[in-house]
Amino acid sequence: MKQTLYPRLDEQIYWDKLPNGLTVAVVPRQGFSQKMAYFVTGTGSLHREFSMDGKFYRAPMGVAHFLEHKLFDMPGRDISGEFGALGASVNAFTGYDMTAYYFSCTENFSQCLHLLLEMVTKPYFTAESVDKEQGIIGQEIDMNEDAPETRIFEDLMKAMYREHPIREPILGTRQTIGEITPQVLYDCHRAFYRPENMILCVVGDCDPEEVRAMALEMTADASCPQVEKQENWEEPAQCVSHSLTSSMEVARPMFQIGFKCDPLGAGREGIYREFVGDLAAEVLFGESSELYLRLYEQGLIDPSFGGGLDTVPGMAMLTATGDSDDPEAVRDAILQQAEKLVAEGIAEEEFLRLKRSTLGGRIRSLDSFDSVCFRICAYHFSGFDYFQFPEVYESVKSEDVRSFLAQVVTSQRCSLSVIQPKEEEL
Repeated sequence: MKQTLYPRLDEQIYWDKLPNGLTVAVVPRQGFSQKMAYFVTGTGSLHREFSMDGKFYRAPMGVAHFLEHKLFDMPGRDISGEFGALGASVNAFTGYDMTAYYFSCTENFSQCLHLLLEMVTKPYFTAESVDKEQGIIGQEIDMNEDAPETRIFEDLMKAMYREHPIREPILGTRQTIGEITPQVLYDCHRAFYRPENMILCVVGDCDPEEVRAMALEMTADASCPQVEKQENWEEPAQCVSHSLTSSMEVARPMFQIGFKCDPLGAGREGIYREFVGDLAAEVLFGESSELYLRLYEQGLIDPSFGGGLDTVPGMAMLTATGDSDDPEAVRDAILQQAEKLVAEGIAEEEFLRLKRSTLGGRIRSLDSFDSVCFRICAYHFSGFDYFQFPEVYESVKSEDVRSFLAQVVTSQRCSLSVIQPKEEEL
Protein backbone atom coordinates (compact mmCIF):
# COMPACT_ATOMS: atom_id res chain seq x y z
CA MET A 1 0.00 0.00 0.00
CA LYS A 2 1.10 3.56 -0.69
CA GLN A 3 1.95 5.60 2.40
CA THR A 4 1.12 9.31 2.40
CA LEU A 5 2.49 11.51 5.20
CA TYR A 6 0.93 14.72 6.51
CA PRO A 7 3.58 16.25 8.79
CA ARG A 8 1.50 19.24 9.74
CA LEU A 9 -1.24 17.03 11.18
CA ASP A 10 1.18 14.33 12.37
CA GLU A 11 -0.93 11.88 10.40
CA GLN A 12 -0.39 9.24 7.75
CA ILE A 13 -2.64 7.16 5.51
CA TYR A 14 -1.96 3.93 3.68
CA TRP A 15 -3.91 3.89 0.41
CA ASP A 16 -4.57 1.29 -2.23
CA LYS A 17 -7.01 0.75 -5.06
CA LEU A 18 -7.66 -2.95 -5.50
CA PRO A 19 -7.82 -4.55 -8.98
CA ASN A 20 -11.64 -4.56 -8.77
CA GLY A 21 -11.70 -0.80 -8.05
CA LEU A 22 -12.30 -0.84 -4.27
CA THR A 23 -10.39 1.90 -2.42
CA VAL A 24 -8.82 0.90 0.90
CA ALA A 25 -7.56 3.54 3.35
CA VAL A 26 -5.90 2.78 6.69
CA VAL A 27 -5.01 5.47 9.25
CA PRO A 28 -2.61 3.94 11.81
CA ARG A 29 -3.06 5.00 15.45
CA GLN A 30 -0.39 3.09 17.35
CA GLY A 31 -1.02 2.43 21.01
CA PHE A 32 -4.79 2.94 20.91
CA SER A 33 -7.04 0.07 21.91
CA GLN A 34 -10.01 1.32 19.86
CA LYS A 35 -10.33 0.38 16.22
CA MET A 36 -12.99 1.56 13.80
CA ALA A 37 -13.92 0.54 10.26
CA TYR A 38 -16.26 2.22 7.78
CA PHE A 39 -17.42 0.40 4.63
CA VAL A 40 -19.16 2.97 2.44
CA THR A 41 -20.85 3.18 -0.92
CA GLY A 42 -20.96 6.51 -2.73
CA THR A 43 -24.70 6.19 -3.31
CA GLY A 44 -27.58 7.52 -1.22
CA SER A 45 -31.20 8.47 -1.50
CA LEU A 46 -30.49 10.85 -4.42
CA HIS A 47 -29.44 8.07 -6.76
CA ARG A 48 -32.67 6.45 -7.88
CA GLU A 49 -32.10 6.83 -11.62
CA PHE A 50 -29.16 5.04 -13.20
CA SER A 51 -28.14 2.96 -16.16
CA MET A 52 -26.46 -0.42 -15.70
CA ASP A 53 -24.89 -2.32 -18.57
CA GLY A 54 -26.85 -0.12 -20.97
CA LYS A 55 -30.26 -0.59 -19.31
CA PHE A 56 -32.09 2.28 -17.58
CA TYR A 57 -33.43 1.81 -14.04
CA ARG A 58 -35.65 3.99 -11.88
CA ALA A 59 -35.81 2.70 -8.32
CA PRO A 60 -38.56 3.56 -5.83
CA MET A 61 -38.00 6.40 -3.39
CA GLY A 62 -36.42 5.12 -0.17
CA VAL A 63 -34.61 2.17 -1.76
CA ALA A 64 -31.11 3.11 -0.50
CA HIS A 65 -32.31 3.21 3.11
CA PHE A 66 -34.33 0.01 2.64
CA LEU A 67 -31.24 -1.73 1.28
CA GLU A 68 -29.21 -0.55 4.28
CA HIS A 69 -31.69 -2.26 6.61
CA LYS A 70 -31.79 -5.48 4.60
CA LEU A 71 -28.02 -5.98 4.46
CA PHE A 72 -28.15 -6.81 8.18
CA ASP A 73 -30.25 -9.86 7.22
CA MET A 74 -28.41 -13.11 6.57
CA PRO A 75 -30.18 -16.48 6.56
CA GLY A 76 -30.42 -17.99 10.03
CA ARG A 77 -28.10 -15.39 11.59
CA ASP A 78 -28.28 -12.40 13.91
CA ILE A 79 -25.59 -10.07 12.57
CA SER A 80 -25.91 -7.46 15.32
CA GLY A 81 -25.73 -10.26 17.88
CA GLU A 82 -22.58 -11.64 16.25
CA PHE A 83 -20.89 -8.24 16.47
CA GLY A 84 -22.01 -7.97 20.09
CA ALA A 85 -20.53 -11.38 20.92
CA LEU A 86 -17.22 -10.12 19.51
CA GLY A 87 -17.36 -7.08 21.79
CA ALA A 88 -18.11 -4.64 18.95
CA SER A 89 -20.82 -2.08 18.34
CA VAL A 90 -22.17 -1.94 14.79
CA ASN A 91 -24.41 0.53 13.02
CA ALA A 92 -25.24 2.06 9.63
CA PHE A 93 -26.76 5.17 8.12
CA THR A 94 -28.13 6.33 4.79
CA GLY A 95 -27.53 9.88 3.64
CA TYR A 96 -28.41 11.73 0.49
CA ASP A 97 -25.18 10.79 -1.28
CA MET A 98 -23.64 7.88 0.66
CA THR A 99 -24.54 4.84 2.73
CA ALA A 100 -22.17 3.69 5.48
CA TYR A 101 -21.78 0.54 7.57
CA TYR A 102 -19.39 0.73 10.49
CA PHE A 103 -18.22 -0.89 13.70
CA SER A 104 -16.00 0.01 16.65
CA CYS A 105 -14.15 -2.51 18.79
CA THR A 106 -11.20 -2.98 21.13
CA GLU A 107 -10.69 -6.70 20.44
CA ASN A 108 -11.39 -9.29 17.74
CA PHE A 109 -10.79 -6.70 15.03
CA SER A 110 -10.06 -9.19 12.24
CA GLN A 111 -13.23 -11.18 12.93
CA CYS A 112 -15.29 -7.97 13.05
CA LEU A 113 -13.85 -6.71 9.77
CA HIS A 114 -14.53 -10.06 8.10
CA LEU A 115 -18.12 -9.93 9.34
CA LEU A 116 -18.63 -6.35 8.12
CA LEU A 117 -17.32 -7.16 4.64
CA GLU A 118 -19.40 -10.33 4.51
CA MET A 119 -22.72 -8.71 5.45
CA VAL A 120 -22.35 -5.83 2.97
CA THR A 121 -21.13 -7.87 -0.01
CA LYS A 122 -23.38 -10.94 0.32
CA PRO A 123 -27.01 -9.80 0.00
CA TYR A 124 -29.93 -12.07 0.82
CA PHE A 125 -33.50 -10.96 0.08
CA THR A 126 -36.77 -12.89 0.13
CA ALA A 127 -40.32 -11.75 -0.50
CA GLU A 128 -41.25 -12.58 3.09
CA SER A 129 -38.38 -10.59 4.61
CA VAL A 130 -39.06 -7.63 2.31
CA ASP A 131 -42.74 -7.60 3.32
CA LYS A 132 -41.73 -7.62 6.98
CA GLU A 133 -39.24 -4.79 6.47
CA GLN A 134 -41.88 -2.69 4.73
CA GLY A 135 -43.85 -2.76 7.97
CA ILE A 136 -40.83 -1.85 10.08
CA ILE A 137 -39.73 1.03 7.87
CA GLY A 138 -43.33 2.16 7.53
CA GLN A 139 -43.39 2.68 11.30
CA GLU A 140 -40.12 4.60 11.05
CA ILE A 141 -41.67 6.83 8.37
CA ASP A 142 -44.66 7.51 10.64
CA MET A 143 -42.34 8.45 13.51
CA ASN A 144 -40.35 10.78 11.24
CA GLU A 145 -43.52 12.54 10.16
CA ASP A 146 -44.18 13.30 13.82
CA ALA A 147 -40.64 14.67 14.40
CA PRO A 148 -40.52 18.49 14.14
CA GLU A 149 -36.81 18.50 13.19
CA THR A 150 -37.54 16.26 10.21
CA ARG A 151 -40.68 18.10 9.14
CA ILE A 152 -39.08 21.53 9.19
CA PHE A 153 -36.16 20.38 7.01
CA GLU A 154 -38.31 18.48 4.52
CA ASP A 155 -40.65 21.48 4.23
CA LEU A 156 -37.66 23.72 3.56
CA MET A 157 -36.40 21.42 0.81
CA LYS A 158 -39.81 21.47 -0.89
CA ALA A 159 -39.85 25.27 -0.68
CA MET A 160 -36.32 25.63 -2.07
CA TYR A 161 -35.99 22.95 -4.75
CA ARG A 162 -38.09 22.24 -7.80
CA GLU A 163 -36.22 19.31 -9.42
CA HIS A 164 -33.38 18.15 -7.18
CA PRO A 165 -34.22 14.90 -5.33
CA ILE A 166 -33.12 16.35 -2.01
CA ARG A 167 -36.77 17.43 -1.82
CA GLU A 168 -37.64 13.72 -1.39
CA PRO A 169 -37.39 12.08 2.07
CA ILE A 170 -34.51 9.66 2.54
CA LEU A 171 -36.88 7.03 3.96
CA GLY A 172 -39.35 7.38 1.10
CA THR A 173 -43.08 7.08 1.77
CA ARG A 174 -45.28 4.14 2.72
CA GLN A 175 -46.45 4.02 -0.89
CA THR A 176 -42.97 4.03 -2.47
CA ILE A 177 -41.43 1.44 -0.14
CA GLY A 178 -44.41 -0.76 -1.02
CA GLU A 179 -43.01 -0.89 -4.56
CA ILE A 180 -39.70 -2.42 -3.40
CA THR A 181 -39.22 -6.11 -4.24
CA PRO A 182 -36.31 -8.53 -3.79
CA GLN A 183 -35.40 -8.03 -7.46
CA VAL A 184 -35.30 -4.26 -7.03
CA LEU A 185 -32.94 -4.72 -4.09
CA TYR A 186 -30.69 -7.14 -5.97
CA ASP A 187 -30.52 -4.75 -8.93
CA CYS A 188 -29.67 -1.77 -6.71
CA HIS A 189 -27.10 -3.74 -4.73
CA ARG A 190 -25.37 -4.80 -7.94
CA ALA A 191 -25.35 -1.21 -9.19
CA PHE A 192 -24.58 0.69 -5.99
CA TYR A 193 -22.33 -1.75 -4.14
CA ARG A 194 -19.85 -2.46 -6.90
CA PRO A 195 -16.27 -2.09 -5.61
CA GLU A 196 -15.31 0.95 -7.68
CA ASN A 197 -18.15 2.86 -5.99
CA MET A 198 -16.98 1.94 -2.47
CA ILE A 199 -14.30 2.68 0.09
CA LEU A 200 -13.14 0.77 3.15
CA CYS A 201 -11.57 3.05 5.77
CA VAL A 202 -9.96 1.77 8.98
CA VAL A 203 -8.54 3.82 11.86
CA GLY A 204 -6.59 2.17 14.68
CA ASP A 205 -3.56 0.14 15.67
CA CYS A 206 -3.70 -2.46 12.91
CA ASP A 207 -1.64 -3.76 9.99
CA PRO A 208 -2.58 -1.99 6.71
CA GLU A 209 -1.50 -5.00 4.63
CA GLU A 210 -3.77 -7.33 6.61
CA VAL A 211 -6.71 -4.98 6.05
CA ARG A 212 -5.94 -4.88 2.32
CA ALA A 213 -5.61 -8.65 2.10
CA MET A 214 -8.96 -9.23 3.77
CA ALA A 215 -10.69 -6.64 1.59
CA LEU A 216 -9.22 -8.28 -1.50
CA GLU A 217 -10.34 -11.74 -0.36
CA MET A 218 -13.88 -10.71 0.56
CA THR A 219 -14.56 -8.67 -2.59
CA ALA A 220 -12.76 -10.86 -5.13
CA ASP A 221 -16.02 -12.18 -6.61
CA ALA A 222 -17.89 -8.86 -6.54
CA SER A 223 -19.82 -7.89 -9.66
CA CYS A 224 -18.41 -4.93 -11.59
CA PRO A 225 -21.12 -3.76 -14.02
CA GLN A 226 -20.92 -0.54 -16.02
CA VAL A 227 -23.06 2.00 -14.15
CA GLU A 228 -23.82 5.67 -14.65
CA LYS A 229 -25.61 7.56 -11.87
CA GLN A 230 -27.86 10.52 -12.53
CA GLU A 231 -26.29 13.47 -10.69
CA ASN A 232 -27.09 16.42 -12.94
CA TRP A 233 -30.39 18.09 -12.20
CA GLU A 234 -31.57 21.30 -13.83
CA GLU A 235 -32.36 23.59 -10.94
CA PRO A 236 -33.08 27.33 -11.13
CA ALA A 237 -31.37 29.69 -8.69
CA GLN A 238 -34.72 30.98 -7.41
CA CYS A 239 -36.64 29.09 -4.76
CA VAL A 240 -40.02 27.51 -5.42
CA SER A 241 -41.51 29.39 -2.47
CA HIS A 242 -40.08 31.92 -0.03
CA SER A 243 -41.90 30.55 3.00
CA LEU A 244 -43.76 27.50 4.19
CA THR A 245 -45.50 27.21 7.55
CA SER A 246 -47.03 24.21 9.32
CA SER A 247 -48.11 23.46 12.89
CA MET A 248 -47.14 20.69 15.30
CA GLU A 249 -46.95 19.99 19.00
CA VAL A 250 -44.00 22.27 19.79
CA ALA A 251 -43.54 24.64 22.72
CA ARG A 252 -42.13 27.54 20.69
CA PRO A 253 -41.98 28.35 16.97
CA MET A 254 -39.16 26.49 15.19
CA PHE A 255 -37.58 27.77 12.01
CA GLN A 256 -35.03 26.91 9.37
CA ILE A 257 -33.80 29.43 6.83
CA GLY A 258 -32.15 28.32 3.61
CA PHE A 259 -30.16 30.23 0.99
CA LYS A 260 -29.79 28.40 -2.31
CA CYS A 261 -26.22 28.13 -3.64
CA ASP A 262 -24.98 27.00 -7.02
CA PRO A 263 -23.55 23.45 -7.02
CA LEU A 264 -19.97 23.48 -5.73
CA GLY A 265 -18.46 20.81 -7.95
CA ALA A 266 -15.85 18.26 -6.92
CA GLY A 267 -12.10 18.10 -6.36
CA ARG A 268 -9.92 20.72 -4.71
CA GLU A 269 -11.79 23.60 -6.37
CA GLY A 270 -15.13 22.34 -5.07
CA ILE A 271 -13.71 21.90 -1.57
CA TYR A 272 -12.33 25.44 -1.68
CA ARG A 273 -15.84 26.73 -2.42
CA GLU A 274 -17.19 24.61 0.42
CA PHE A 275 -14.72 26.16 2.85
CA VAL A 276 -15.66 29.62 1.55
CA GLY A 277 -19.28 28.80 2.43
CA ASP A 278 -18.27 27.48 5.86
CA LEU A 279 -16.45 30.71 6.65
CA ALA A 280 -19.32 32.79 5.27
CA ALA A 281 -21.63 31.13 7.80
CA GLU A 282 -19.18 31.85 10.62
CA VAL A 283 -18.74 35.48 9.58
CA LEU A 284 -22.47 36.03 9.12
CA PHE A 285 -24.11 34.26 12.05
CA GLY A 286 -21.52 32.13 13.90
CA GLU A 287 -21.57 32.15 17.71
CA SER A 288 -18.94 34.90 17.96
CA SER A 289 -20.39 37.05 15.16
CA GLU A 290 -21.84 40.51 15.67
CA LEU A 291 -25.25 39.34 14.43
CA TYR A 292 -25.46 36.32 16.74
CA LEU A 293 -24.68 38.39 19.81
CA ARG A 294 -27.18 41.08 18.85
CA LEU A 295 -30.01 38.62 18.13
CA TYR A 296 -29.29 36.78 21.36
CA GLU A 297 -29.38 39.98 23.42
CA GLN A 298 -32.69 40.89 21.76
CA GLY A 299 -34.16 37.51 22.66
CA LEU A 300 -34.79 36.62 19.00
CA ILE A 301 -32.59 33.51 19.22
CA ASP A 302 -31.46 31.15 21.97
CA PRO A 303 -28.64 28.56 22.25
CA SER A 304 -30.53 26.29 19.83
CA PHE A 305 -29.57 28.64 16.97
CA GLY A 306 -26.89 27.43 14.55
CA GLY A 307 -26.16 26.77 10.92
CA GLY A 308 -23.63 26.24 8.18
CA LEU A 309 -23.18 25.04 4.63
CA ASP A 310 -24.72 21.77 3.42
CA THR A 311 -23.73 20.21 0.12
CA VAL A 312 -24.49 17.07 -1.88
CA PRO A 313 -24.09 16.39 -5.61
CA GLY A 314 -25.96 18.96 -7.64
CA MET A 315 -26.83 21.34 -4.79
CA ALA A 316 -25.55 23.41 -1.90
CA MET A 317 -27.27 25.65 0.62
CA LEU A 318 -26.48 27.90 3.54
CA THR A 319 -28.87 27.21 6.42
CA ALA A 320 -29.67 28.58 9.87
CA THR A 321 -32.06 26.98 12.30
CA GLY A 322 -33.39 27.45 15.81
CA ASP A 323 -36.34 28.50 17.96
CA SER A 324 -37.75 32.02 17.90
CA ASP A 325 -40.97 33.87 18.55
CA ASP A 326 -40.28 35.92 15.40
CA PRO A 327 -38.57 33.82 12.69
CA GLU A 328 -39.23 36.47 10.04
CA ALA A 329 -37.26 39.03 12.07
CA VAL A 330 -34.31 36.60 12.27
CA ARG A 331 -34.43 36.08 8.50
CA ASP A 332 -34.57 39.82 7.82
CA ALA A 333 -31.67 40.47 10.21
CA ILE A 334 -29.52 37.89 8.41
CA LEU A 335 -30.28 39.47 5.04
CA GLN A 336 -29.49 42.95 6.38
CA GLN A 337 -26.23 41.82 7.99
CA ALA A 338 -25.14 40.17 4.73
CA GLU A 339 -25.79 43.43 2.86
CA LYS A 340 -23.69 45.27 5.46
CA LEU A 341 -20.77 42.85 5.16
CA VAL A 342 -20.87 43.05 1.38
CA ALA A 343 -20.95 46.85 1.41
CA GLU A 344 -18.34 47.42 4.14
CA GLY A 345 -16.19 44.35 3.72
CA ILE A 346 -14.96 41.94 6.39
CA ALA A 347 -12.40 43.19 8.90
CA GLU A 348 -9.19 41.30 8.13
CA GLU A 349 -8.27 40.75 11.77
CA GLU A 350 -11.69 39.27 12.51
CA PHE A 351 -11.55 37.12 9.38
CA LEU A 352 -8.15 35.68 10.32
CA ARG A 353 -9.38 34.97 13.84
CA LEU A 354 -12.37 33.05 12.49
CA LYS A 355 -10.15 31.10 10.10
CA ARG A 356 -7.86 30.04 12.95
CA SER A 357 -10.83 29.08 15.10
CA THR A 358 -12.64 27.00 12.49
CA LEU A 359 -9.43 25.36 11.30
CA GLY A 360 -8.60 24.49 14.90
CA GLY A 361 -12.02 22.86 15.26
CA ARG A 362 -11.39 20.67 12.24
CA ILE A 363 -7.97 19.66 13.55
CA ARG A 364 -9.42 18.80 16.97
CA SER A 365 -12.04 16.61 15.30
CA LEU A 366 -9.22 14.29 14.19
CA ASP A 367 -9.17 12.99 17.77
CA SER A 368 -12.44 11.22 16.97
CA PHE A 369 -11.98 7.94 15.08
CA ASP A 370 -15.57 8.21 13.90
CA SER A 371 -15.04 11.72 12.52
CA VAL A 372 -11.84 10.69 10.72
CA CYS A 373 -13.49 7.69 9.05
CA PHE A 374 -16.57 9.65 8.03
CA ARG A 375 -14.68 12.59 6.56
CA ILE A 376 -12.11 10.49 4.69
CA CYS A 377 -14.95 8.54 3.05
CA ALA A 378 -17.18 11.54 2.33
CA TYR A 379 -14.40 13.61 0.79
CA HIS A 380 -13.09 10.62 -1.17
CA PHE A 381 -16.31 10.64 -3.18
CA SER A 382 -15.76 14.35 -3.82
CA GLY A 383 -12.33 13.62 -5.25
CA PHE A 384 -10.40 15.17 -2.36
CA ASP A 385 -7.83 13.85 0.13
CA TYR A 386 -9.29 15.15 3.40
CA PHE A 387 -5.99 15.42 5.26
CA GLN A 388 -5.04 18.22 2.85
CA PHE A 389 -7.73 20.46 4.35
CA PRO A 390 -5.41 22.84 6.31
CA GLU A 391 -3.73 24.13 3.15
CA VAL A 392 -7.05 24.67 1.40
CA TYR A 393 -8.67 26.31 4.41
CA GLU A 394 -5.80 28.73 4.91
CA SER A 395 -5.91 29.76 1.23
CA VAL A 396 -9.49 31.07 1.51
CA LYS A 397 -9.59 34.83 0.92
CA SER A 398 -11.95 37.24 2.62
CA GLU A 399 -12.91 38.70 -0.76
CA ASP A 400 -14.19 35.29 -1.88
CA VAL A 401 -16.32 35.08 1.27
CA ARG A 402 -17.66 38.55 0.57
CA SER A 403 -18.51 37.55 -3.00
CA PHE A 404 -20.26 34.43 -1.72
CA LEU A 405 -22.44 36.50 0.61
CA ALA A 406 -23.28 38.91 -2.21
CA GLN A 407 -24.37 36.11 -4.54
CA VAL A 408 -26.10 33.74 -2.13
CA VAL A 409 -27.57 35.60 0.85
CA THR A 410 -30.33 37.41 -1.01
CA SER A 411 -34.11 37.45 -0.72
CA GLN A 412 -34.44 35.79 -4.16
CA ARG A 413 -32.45 32.75 -3.01
CA CYS A 414 -34.04 32.56 0.45
CA SER A 415 -36.76 30.31 1.86
CA LEU A 416 -38.09 30.15 5.41
CA SER A 417 -39.67 27.03 6.92
CA VAL A 418 -41.57 27.54 10.16
CA ILE A 419 -43.39 25.19 12.53
CA GLN A 420 -45.83 27.00 14.76
CA PRO A 421 -47.25 25.53 17.97
CA LYS A 422 -50.70 24.03 17.50
CA GLU A 423 -53.44 26.20 18.90
CA GLU A 424 -55.33 24.66 21.77
CA GLU A 425 -58.85 23.60 20.85
CA LEU A 426 -61.58 25.24 22.91
